[in-house]
Amino acid sequence: MKKTILYILFFLSIVATAQQQSVAYSISPATFEETTSITITIDGNAINEAAWGVTGNAIYMWTWSFDINDANSIDCPTNGTWTSSNEVNRFNYNSSTNTYTKTFTPNVFYNRNGIGRIGFLVKAKDGTGDKKSQDNFVEVGAYQVSLNAPAENSSTIIASGGSLNIAATNTGGNASYVLKANGTTLNTNAATSSYSFNHSAITGNQNYELQVTQGTTVITKKFSAIVNPNAVSEAMPAGLLDGINYNTSDATKATLVLDAPFKDFIYVAGSFNNWQPTGSFAMKKDPASGKFWLELTGLISGTNYSYQYWLVDATPIAGTPALVKTADPYSTLVLSPFDDGGISASKYPNMPVYPVGQEREVTVLQTGKTPYAWSSATTNFVKPEKEKLVVYELLVRDFDANRSYQDLINKMDYFKNLKINAIELMPVMEYEGNESWGYNTSFHMALDKFYGTSDKLKEFVDLCHQNGIAVILDVALNHAFGRNPMLRMWMNDPDGDGWGSPSTENPYFNTTAMHSYNVGEDFNHQQPRTQNYVQRVIKQWVEEYKIDGFRWDLTKGFTQNCPSNVAGGQENCTGNRQQDRIDVLKKYADYSWNLDPNHYVIFEHLGGNDEEQQWANYRLNETPSKGIMMWGIMTHDYNNLTKGFAGNISRMTSSSRGFTAHRLMGYAESHDEERLMYNNLQSGNNTVADHNVRTLNVALSRMSALGAVSLLVPGPKMIWQFGELGWDSSIFTCNNGSVNSPSDATSGDCKLDTKPQPQWATNWLGDTNRSKIYDDWAKMITMKTIEPVFSGTVTINNSSSLFPNIKITNSALASTQLKDVLIVANFNVIAQNVPSGFPYTGTWYNLMDNTTINVISTSATITLQPGEFKIYGNKTASLAIADYEKSPTIVLYPNPASDYFTLNETTSKVQIFSITGQLVKSFDANKTAGSQFSVSDLNQGLYIVKTFDENNGMKVLKLLKN
Repeated sequence: MKKTILYILFFLSIVATAQQQSVAYSISPATFEETTSITITIDGNAINEAAWGVTGNAIYMWTWSFDINDANSIDCPTNGTWTSSNEVNRFNYNSSTNTYTKTFTPNVFYNRNGIGRIGFLVKAKDGTGDKKSQDNFVEVGAYQVSLNAPAENSSTIIASGGSLNIAATNTGGNASYVLKANGTTLNTNAATSSYSFNHSAITGNQNYELQVTQGTTVITKKFSAIVNPNAVSEAMPAGLLDGINYNTSDATKATLVLDAPFKDFIYVAGSFNNWQPTGSFAMKKDPASGKFWLELTGLISGTNYSYQYWLVDATPIAGTPALVKTADPYSTLVLSPFDDGGISASKYPNMPVYPVGQEREVTVLQTGKTPYAWSSATTNFVKPEKEKLVVYELLVRDFDANRSYQDLINKMDYFKNLKINAIELMPVMEYEGNESWGYNTSFHMALDKFYGTSDKLKEFVDLCHQNGIAVILDVALNHAFGRNPMLRMWMNDPDGDGWGSPSTENPYFNTTAMHSYNVGEDFNHQQPRTQNYVQRVIKQWVEEYKIDGFRWDLTKGFTQNCPSNVAGGQENCTGNRQQDRIDVLKKYADYSWNLDPNHYVIFEHLGGNDEEQQWANYRLNETPSKGIMMWGIMTHDYNNLTKGFAGNISRMTSSSRGFTAHRLMGYAESHDEERLMYNNLQSGNNTVADHNVRTLNVALSRMSALGAVSLLVPGPKMIWQFGELGWDSSIFTCNNGSVNSPSDATSGDCKLDTKPQPQWATNWLGDTNRSKIYDDWAKMITMKTIEPVFSGTVTINNSSSLFPNIKITNSALASTQLKDVLIVANFNVIAQNVPSGFPYTGTWYNLMDNTTINVISTSATITLQPGEFKIYGNKTASLAIADYEKSPTIVLYPNPASDYFTLNETTSKVQIFSITGQLVKSFDANKTAGSQFSVSDLNQGLYIVKTFDENNGMKVLKLLKN
């Protein structure tokens, strides 16, 4: 089955069961040219719509075409995506005959000429879960050539010295036959309608072409013979890893290593041998490990080479292929015949070209590559404390119109002025298709090319580090999809189309999912090979890209204890504590911390407290303190508040879940849930005309208060892109602007569709109703990341209310410091006198504007308008001033600094504070621009620098001391 774009709803709690159906069809006329209008008719008696969840006879054709030689397969341009077929490809249902029909002219429908064959299958609109028929193939044209032996495009495995019988017939009388092997003419027959030849004494691999000419028409059939070289047993050099091993002292050499149990022999085919490997490119086998290896020589430094492995199992188990051609599982860059044509040169200049005539992905190898020149900001980067993380989650595809890393680089001021200190990218590893969420990963160590080059991602990471921002990657290691080499090397493929599920021999994947949330194929994380692969993935992104942390997707799937027939039910088992996944995920965390002791480890588990505590409280007492951060979904209750209804937000705290330290990465919104603002407008409280939450500007006015009662809760927090601007488009917005959600979708929805890009084009930051959210959240984030009080303890009432009340205290701070904070808000739709509960009487400061109130009773109420909030502190926010570093004109250089730094403005005083708020150094004399401020006596770490001058007041900057 030809599927070039596979979108997967990774988050669905659905077990995909095999639902492929065999359909009966006919084509009229039976013989046709590519310019002939044809009708495909499907027998309705052969389709069980209910098994596919189809209503309204919504059956679709997924189809592709081949050239005159039955090669060069291209998808029909109107297929749509696998999860959402295009309506153009829907069959017409005829109730009187119970048939489905589709009429079209091939060269018009496929938008190509020279068509020799078409392939098609029948499917539901969303084909996920095998809701499809078998593949069907139909020849195009009155003149046909049939290759009777061997099968067309097949590879026959033979012993050295063996023979191959070749037989073919044609329609229309005699034709001329020319048989070529490896480009050299082997045999000819000038006039026959039935051709046969026996090629004997074959000692090397053969690529055959049988050219058949009748009149002016030439049809070519291709096939091959693979000779068993009897793999040489030879010890592998010490220190080699799976994948490409570059020779650091000799750029003409590289050694490939492949772990491939149950395979008899392997060839390496590539651009360095014109994709026709001889015996010298047969991999050797290490007798100790059983791994295959081969040293390549004669390479040219800086040249892009591409290659594949040809793996052969001479006696395969039933239903599995004898030969598999695949890219290297440990590829760091792959070329794809399916996707590369959709990647523009502006995003990926000078992209290596996919080799003509090959099939499936190939690996890129380049010796002598110049490494990226990281700045000192990255080599000396000090990660923000876990407790103070404010993570901005984004999907590169939907962040800006060009959908590239360059877009993120261009918007760095946007991130800086929002004051976030970490950015989390949804998966950027090589995934199937181009426009995707990325969870349908196929090569976990390779960067997908759709967003840009490897150096461009590194430039983005480097720039983030220069601005004090950590970079976190979302990784999907629960599963993989059909293009993954470790799946393809051991797969069931009874129809021979190159797609299949894991076979019983597969040393990486389960044959059936061992938990209830699976999509794609389920990794077996108890297998040593899987664990080795995962560790290599971690190593690649930490060391090569300087990534600061991972958000691990769907960690519930890392268990082997919950098969579909488990006692008590698979869902119940998956949701309960499983010791095997506790242990293996700790092992992965240990490996990450071994590479980088400050690495961020974040799990999307969304499970019970008992299991999550095992990770959150793990290795906390070390220096630096560890502990795994857990995603904490709070969308329902926070959205209740923004809509004008009561919500209980007490579980936004780490202590509410039994976590010893602040390790709950709580959030009100993420990529998985419907947009808060969309829900506000659809179902907000509309009982009061003057404050109707279903009115855009009213709904926007309530989002600043959301930030106050979520972002400032101690512990790491997360923002989903454009929540800070009140993005009100549904997450189910289709790429045409309509909304198609599960509640109104006949089959499938638009959740994964590419979203329209209105936010920059319409200058949302120029809309005061939206920019107020951005500015208010930036002030709050500044307080959270700078003021020590927000690392303290928190109290939130465990009850559902419209008036959340949050008390934060840090007992380690002196009474002269900001050590107590009270946050109150009114999410009702009318003004309200809300209880305050100040810890003590006296003067309190509104931290958003530094106005004061005199509290004479701790039980006093505070009058708040609907959607209003207050953040009170016992002292002013001395470090987190309101105009903190927004679009700064003052520059501190060098940064990081070893001995001194300079400022580009005249100052009357400069103060340096530790990150916990203590004044550690002060320069009280007037200094001109360019003066040096000595910091040689300071310890290494992150500091806050406050500058004062007579004209522009005070400004605050960050300093990294080497």
